[in-house]
Amino acid sequence: MTTESPRWFKSSYSGNGGQCIEVATNLAPTYNVVPVRDSKTTDGAVLNFTTGTWTSFIRYAASRGV
Repeated sequence: MTTESPRWFKSSYSGNGGQCIEVATNLAPTYNVVPVRDSKTTDGAVLNFTTGTWTSFIRYAASRGV
């Protein structure tokens, strides 16, 4: 992906239920990518979304109260 390492974080709304994702928004300004991964499988697959796609997803989820 890049030479810059993702700085992963979970939402403060995440509980201990184990159904969380982690995102690394630090790559968005420079690389226009927001990597997302399963917090339970940190060495597993990473999905890369463009900044615009991630922003649209967050707006949609917020409008639905998710």
